[in-house]
Amino acid sequence: MNEKINRQLWFWSGGIIAFGLFLYLLGDILLPFVVGMAVAYFLDPVVDVLEERGISRGLAVFGILVLFFAVVVLGLILLLPLLQEQFIAFLDRLPHYVAVLREMVAPYLEIMRDRLKDVDMERLGGGAGLVSWAGGIVSNLWSGGLALLNLLSLIFIMPVAAFYLLRDWDIIVAHIDGWLPRDHVATIRTQLGLIDETLSGFVRGVFLVCLVLASFYGFFLSVIGLEFGLMVGIFSGLISFVPYVGAAIGFVIGTSMALMQFSEMLPVVLVAATFLTGQTAESYLLTPNLVGDRIGLHPAWILFALLAFGALFGFVGVLLAVPLAAVIGVLSRFAINRYLESPYYRGAGNGGGGQA
Repeated sequence: MNEKINRQLWFWSGGIIAFGLFLYLLGDILLPFVVGMAVAYFLDPVVDVLEERGISRGLAVFGILVLFFAVVVLGLILLLPLLQEQFIAFLDRLPHYVAVLREMVAPYLEIMRDRLKDVDMERLGGGAGLVSWAGGIVSNLWSGGLALLNLLSLIFIMPVAAFYLLRDWDIIVAHIDGWLPRDHVATIRTQLGLIDETLSGFVRGVFLVCLVLASFYGFFLSVIGLEFGLMVGIFSGLISFVPYVGAAIGFVIGTSMALMQFSEMLPVVLVAATFLTGQTAESYLLTPNLVGDRIGLHPAWILFALLAFGALFGFVGVLLAVPLAAVIGVLSRFAINRYLESPYYRGAGNGGGGQA
């Protein structure tokens, strides 16, 4: 029995290592296929509904993908010119913001400089290391996801990959199910079902939450008159898949820009109130109703997964962070439950006790 367990442990450990090595070596060319797989996973339930109503799967896939990409392209056509205009204007205003910010913090920097005169500056080298680490992540994101070749492959290859993956999704799932070890097929199917429930609940629910918040922040910041309010609002909403992070970043950026733009306090208060209202609505209305509390993905775990997989595998790692976090979370809970039912936890005598 122990020999069998050891063989299984080595087999699955080797598979995980091979998967990580595959992502590391081929991460730069996997972007269109990863995005295509995400699109296929997201749209498969809709295609299944159409198929149940008598529409052939190929026709349903073609129609749904055309509609999906038409909505995406239309949204980009409507939003990109506005965002591009605001981004260019923001770059023009950036020196002014830097000068105002420097003027605001200069007295505090002077106080810190006086207090740090006697401090060995070499001990503060960790700050430079942190900046270097952050720069490395940005460099990986750029080289892995925003290079011209990857952008072109995303535009031309991803729709084709999404079509074939979505068309053959049920066949792929059936083949994978046929490869499962027969002795543990029921257990594995149960865990895969939990992973699917966790992932689908998170992705589809959080997508709607981010969309609502991006629209809310962008609209009200523009109405208040905040410069670049649409850009700040959409950015804050889109990064709200990690709870509190989007509202916190938007609050800091929005109120800072409002303080530099307005001479009166009322617009500053309104900008701050916009983000506080959005965060309250997310916590007590949007997330409970659209996401629910059954997904089992803690915000801190999601943030760690994004940083860790992004640092390891670049932009592809960022895209895979949430699915892999869901897989690891479900398998970790399964392993803990098995441990709590095992003699290692209960002890060897009569199912109880605390024998070491």
